[in-house]
Amino acid sequence: MMAASVAGQGGLRVVLIDHATRLAEKIRISGGGRCNFTNIGTTPANFISQNPHFCRSALAGYTPEDFLKLVRSYRIAWHEKHRGQLFCDDSSESIIDMLRAECDAGGVAWRMPCTVHDIGHDTSRFVLSTDSGTIRAGQLVMATGGMAIPQLGATDFSLKIARQFGLKVVEPRPALVPLLFDPDHWKPFADLSGVALEVNVSCGQTGRKGEGGQFLEDLLFTHRGLSGPAILQISSYWQPGQAIHIDLAPGQPIEQLLLDARPGNKQQLSTVLAGLWPRRLAEQWLAHMPGYDGQAGAVRLADASNRFLRDLSQRVHQWALAPTGTAGYKKAEVMKGGVDTQGLNQKSMQAKAVPGLYFVGEAVDVTGWLGGYNFQWAWSSAVACARALIATARPV
Repeated sequence: MMAASVAGQGGLRVVLIDHATRLAEKIRISGGGRCNFTNIGTTPANFISQNPHFCRSALAGYTPEDFLKLVRSYRIAWHEKHRGQLFCDDSSESIIDMLRAECDAGGVAWRMPCTVHDIGHDTSRFVLSTDSGTIRAGQLVMATGGMAIPQLGATDFSLKIARQFGLKVVEPRPALVPLLFDPDHWKPFADLSGVALEVNVSCGQTGRKGEGGQFLEDLLFTHRGLSGPAILQISSYWQPGQAIHIDLAPGQPIEQLLLDARPGNKQQLSTVLAGLWPRRLAEQWLAHMPGYDGQAGAVRLADASNRFLRDLSQRVHQWALAPTGTAGYKKAEVMKGGVDTQGLNQKSMQAKAVPGLYFVGEAVDVTGWLGGYNFQWAWSSAVACARALIATARPV
């Protein structure tokens, strides 16, 4: 809708084809129904790609402030939440209605629901075989998203078309997704489902927070593994077979805190740790400390040895565990990978080897962090594409 509206308002004849029966379902459900439509802190560093510089041009050409200006023009009330994330005050329907109105202002012709069965190409036209008949166009924009949340109609259609026209595809996989663990190994923690706390999580790479896979965010225990913003973020960096590393008490020197509180302290360790953590986590963690036969929590702090406290602190700050996989596309927020950016022009999103063929948004190998970045990439790449369409339009 973003690409179509800008192109239409730029004077082009545009047909928007959508196979869904309901418009913009992913926008509708995003942000708990309030649509985290951008992040005011968006920079190229907030995206993952085999070509990390590819997104720079589009993001610079259409910024979060540009999209916010559009939102304001429709008098959509919004608010800022955690770390620059912008949400609608009321409903994500406001963003859908805005984009639909922008398309109408550009005279966009809709074909929805309408399935595309085949795409051909002759010397000057793309030929689409659809439920609405044959459509011929000098330029074709693939803006179909990725494979995340297939229950809403998500498919790999853009990737199939890219391969059909000889473009390379970076192997796709679920991203911003919960991580799962071996059921037997996870059994001691399954009872903690619903417990949440702030952690520092990484995949072991070096670098500043959020770079190379390191995030300070909330973690959520589930029956099958881990979720929450911290895990969704690190899942985009995690590779199968790799361990993740979790500091369960970031910024709190557990060993020193316990040593300072130890003299004459008759409280059990489970009670002491419950002052730092959710009680369920404190009790379960101590109950499963290796070498203490489930009795670590009953140890009085005054009786705890230096070695015991050192061991406990190390386990708290350096919890390493290896996921067996992810919860898959059904639970993923986005798809990582996609059309290889080496085959696209970063200023126009056009395929270098196929004039007139463009790919935008999630279908491209540019994946944003959690928090509105993927929507901003959708808007920015769509506008870059639409402006290029206007500048290089072929006669219809």
